Amino acid sequence: PVKILQEFSICGCNLIEYIKFINFYFTGASCQKSDLRFSRTDIPEMPSCSFTPEEYKGMSKARMIEIRKQNCNPMTMKVTYYKKPVFIHQGYMQYLWDVDGTRYLDLFAGVATVSVGHCHPKVTAAAEKQLKKLWHTTLIYVYPTLQEYCEKLASYLPDPLKVVFLTNSGSEANDLAMFMARLYTGNFDIITLRGSYHGGSPMAMGLTSNAAYKYPVANGLGCTNTMCPDVFRGPWGGRHCRDSPVQTTRDCSCAQGHCAANEQYIRQLKETLATSVPPRIAAFFAEPIQGVGGAVQYPKNYLKDAFKLVRERGGICIADEVQTGFGRTGSHFWGFQGHDVIPDMVTMAKGIGNGFPMGAVVTTPEIANSFTKGVHFNTFGGNPVACAVASAVLETIIEDGTQKNSLDVGTYLMTELAKLRDKYEIIGDVRGKGLQIGVEMVKDKTSRDPLPPEDFAEIFEDVKDMGVLIGKGGVYGQIFRIKPPMCITKEDADFFLAVFNKSVHNYMEKR
Repeated sequence: PVKILQEFSICGCNLIEYIKFINFYFTGASCQKSDLRFSRTDIPEMPSCSFTPEEYKGMSKARMIEIRKQNCNPMTMKVTYYKKPVFIHQGYMQYLWDVDGTRYLDLFAGVATVSVGHCHPKVTAAAEKQLKKLWHTTLIYVYPTLQEYCEKLASYLPDPLKVVFLTNSGSEANDLAMFMARLYTGNFDIITLRGSYHGGSPMAMGLTSNAAYKYPVANGLGCTNTMCPDVFRGPWGGRHCRDSPVQTTRDCSCAQGHCAANEQYIRQLKETLATSVPPRIAAFFAEPIQGVGGAVQYPKNYLKDAFKLVRERGGICIADEVQTGFGRTGSHFWGFQGHDVIPDMVTMAKGIGNGFPMGAVVTTPEIANSFTKGVHFNTFGGNPVACAVASAVLETIIEDGTQKNSLDVGTYLMTELAKLRDKYEIIGDVRGKGLQIGVEMVKDKTSRDPLPPEDFAEIFEDVKDMGVLIGKGGVYGQIFRIKPPMCITKEDADFFLAVFNKSVHNYMEKR
């Protein structure tokens, strides 16, 4: 108990919380069957898992937090989830285990990054095989894994998107895309959507339109944000606007095949082009579905109409597939395909390596040729191990039927979440495609005002305490983000639905 008290104190918990924990611990309330710390009789058992994690024998939780506070940048503590942090020890497919052996269903995948499953056997084997051959060399030499992967990746994209440059992250990929767009067009200004997230580097920060990720220093010069065509929170939207199994509950009087909301949002883009940028621009960046913004979807024809306007002004169109790519949306391998458009450039990262640091920019031969006006060198981009891992990820997506699973389980999960939206006043919207899902929490459905942060956090913590890890996002931090490894099952979805239902019910009872 003394040791536990020390750890609770370091984690910022008070004595009352500790006493509750001790009382709970010694009354025999642990639940071995579901691997949870406690049992709630009306919560179903977590789906079984045949994998047995290694016993943790490392440093104490108290020591980890102490080092995290003293030796890690303060930002590390600032972004740490939960009042009582989760101390992750091991992962396998859709599950994570903490240092105490507690199992969690991971529905956030390391921020939408683990695509085919934690430590997927095929991907792990590919990494081990390459590590025994060659860890590192660079682009100044020719080595098989680079060429093999670039050819394979290009085969998944439509013509003329066939030229690949590999990076280490999504932020770096978007930096490079900005640079190449300006080189190719000879123009400078770039337009993005409000609520977007395209990275946190000094250049990409300009593309990002969310105050939480902005710093009071010069960044991203030449970047302009236009209104996000959010058909739930925005001024216009209806029941048929978006490409999703779940629509908003807003009234809509549009005739079949006509979307008044799309016309209004395009009018806003035209206004931005007329007032905020020069007559000729460099690029337009868009996520097919906003990620950090909270799975925000646009009217079905918005990107098609926006791309036309941008190209008329000399700009190129860039799809940021960092979160939507590699089958996550279910219906297509790339998110932009769901909008019936072909961009001039595609950036990607996260799921590309199933958690291994990697990113890429894919563009046309013509645009790529402009990049040779100078010399750009990347020490680690296209690393042999990264290429081997990423190649195994592509193969696994096909062999495991990952994209189809994303569509099937994601559609089921959203459809069931929509029933909870109809049940609870504080669930304002459910949206997404495949396993890129957002659940927007509100004070009430009439005002659509965001649920206050402290209330949102109460549900967030409760879901974690019952064994499920989800994410959060949105401009106002009011959206639950569900973006799991794409190997989750319908049984996993049912478990989460029961947990989420209970958590919201608990909150509503208190309110």
